[in-house]
Amino acid sequence: MKSNIEAFLNLVKERNSHEPEFLQAVEEVAETVIPYIVKHDIYYGKNILLRMVEPERLISFRVSWVDDKGEIQVNRGYRVQMNSAIGPYKGGLRFHPTVNASILKFLAFEQVFKNSLTTLPMGGGKGGSDFDPKGKSDNEIMRFCHAFMSELFRYIGPNTDIPAGDIGVGTREIGFLFGMYKKLNNEFTGVLTGKGMSWGGSLIRPEATGYGNVYFAEKMLETKGDSFKGKNVVVSGSGNVAQYAAEKVLQLGGKVLTLSDSSGYIYDEAGIDEKKLAFVMELKNVKRGRISEYLESYPNAKFVKGKTPWEVKCEIALPCATQNELQEDDAKVLIKNGCICVSEGANMPSTKEAIAVFHKAKILFAPGKASNAGGVATSGLEMTQNSLRYKWTREEVDNKLKDIMSNIHKSCLEYGKDDDGYIDYVKGANIAGFVKVAEAMMAQGVV
Repeated sequence: MKSNIEAFLNLVKERNSHEPEFLQAVEEVAETVIPYIVKHDIYYGKNILLRMVEPERLISFRVSWVDDKGEIQVNRGYRVQMNSAIGPYKGGLRFHPTVNASILKFLAFEQVFKNSLTTLPMGGGKGGSDFDPKGKSDNEIMRFCHAFMSELFRYIGPNTDIPAGDIGVGTREIGFLFGMYKKLNNEFTGVLTGKGMSWGGSLIRPEATGYGNVYFAEKMLETKGDSFKGKNVVVSGSGNVAQYAAEKVLQLGGKVLTLSDSSGYIYDEAGIDEKKLAFVMELKNVKRGRISEYLESYPNAKFVKGKTPWEVKCEIALPCATQNELQEDDAKVLIKNGCICVSEGANMPSTKEAIAVFHKAKILFAPGKASNAGGVATSGLEMTQNSLRYKWTREEVDNKLKDIMSNIHKSCLEYGKDDDGYIDYVKGANIAGFVKVAEAMMAQGVV
């Protein structure tokens, strides 16, 4: 089995040697899915996983735009259309200086499995640009978004590819992108999700990834007869996912101790309650400030510069910032300090070595492709509402989100339970996601 996995990974490395993030994502999937493939003759000779790691289409384009000084700037734009076996491509757009083909291919590959797990008819894709929205005026962001969409519009559509937001792309950016798409195509369609409520958006969509992550963690804790009530919770990040994960933790009786951004983390021993969280939302969403400014209003808290919050004692950890933020030494510290559950809100925030530490300790660990699928699931619900020209209530969408996260958890249990009773959620999510896509690909032939 080891030789089968190594042969597969060596082939992928030959073709993608300069793409470390993508290779990391493929390796994690291969180690759990290839043993399953070998045990099932139905997949023999089909090379399903090899086909899945190759994007159906990778689009790269120039984005030229004019800044407020009248100077022409040039960025790179991308769209990775990874797999459309079970539905149109679906996945976010990320605007961040670190964006490159490797990161977007890893995100698109993860998206294929994540979307499959939701049971909704969505394929996997991802896109974005190395454009940095930080420090830009609203007019500069609008001009960039319009320029970006003036090229991207050729490759997307409500039945072809439906982008959404991601890091650096919120409702403001989605609005500018949608406006240009609508102008170029002369039609009002649900081609983007994460839209504003007055123009086709869905209730619960901003909250969905954070809420869904906590709903999934709640299901994991239930397998141990436990809950969030009275638990100390460490959250990384302070953006959309982290904010609403924190909000849901508070609603379920947990105590949130930390939030962070790229400058460091805050630790509030008294707990970040609803009032303090509202302050953070105002700080990050409206004022676009730094998390260190929290201390100006709450001086009893601490700010630790340049570090992640995994050294803080907790029972539950929710990494909600970015990829590879939680490393092997961090995982060891979490275990030593009594952490019993880690549920990923970001995409691939834990390194392979960190995950190995969690598995060795037999604690509850959920990979992002399962635990943060609530965001794309609610994007799928937004697509449905757009198609129906109808809007569900907040309660209806929230209940559907809970049901989807519960069903994802059940799928992970079906494929992830080891002989000793330990639930390997990584294995469960990977195999459950693979099976549905593989069945569709085999049914459609060699395309």
